[in-house]
Amino acid sequence: MDKGLSYRHGKYITNCISILEKYMEKKAKKQHYGLLWLDLEMTGLDPSRDVVLEVAVAATDLQLETVQLGLDLVIHQPEDTLVGMDPWCLEQHTKSGLLAAVRTSTTSLKDVENYLIEFIDEYCSHERFLFAGNSVHQDRAFLKRYFPRVDVRGHYRLVDVSTIKELVQAWYPHSPERKFVKNKHHRALEDVSESINELRHYRKYFFV
Repeated sequence: MDKGLSYRHGKYITNCISILEKYMEKKAKKQHYGLLWLDLEMTGLDPSRDVVLEVAVAATDLQLETVQLGLDLVIHQPEDTLVGMDPWCLEQHTKSGLLAAVRTSTTSLKDVENYLIEFIDEYCSHERFLFAGNSVHQDRAFLKRYFPRVDVRGHYRLVDVSTIKELVQAWYPHSPERKFVKNKHHRALEDVSESINELRHYRKYFFV
């Protein structure tokens, strides 16, 4: 065989092996995260008329031991949408500083959907992952309405920490560990972190 051809052939094989190794490494990394933690801040609770103001996600393994903190995205909304929102939401989002952030944001709903897809491709399993969070069914209703490409990527089952909270308080009414105290800042990424820590708390004291 011509030496030049042999060299090129060897280099080609080496490159193929390198690409395959990187692919397998990335695939293993994706399979490591089975839960996609989600929190949305909205103008209300009705996805048919209310809109999303902020989205945050993080990924963990099923043992809650490895956390990949993710995105915290504030979405621009027009002023007439903001002043017409639910009074409770208006008060809370003003106190938290979210409304000020929404007014100055240049991020659109489409931008957010694209960022979320990129995060899922990078960190979540090839198999359908589970959405997780507090009352996450409510967040997912807004996913279906505003981020359908994200919604279809997840499994139809959910990990709802609020359900576990209700069961723990009902089944262990005298346990000093039955309640997990939250800061209640009503900002998406903080809520995601607290949801993860809350489930860790219940796992530590009631499931393991």
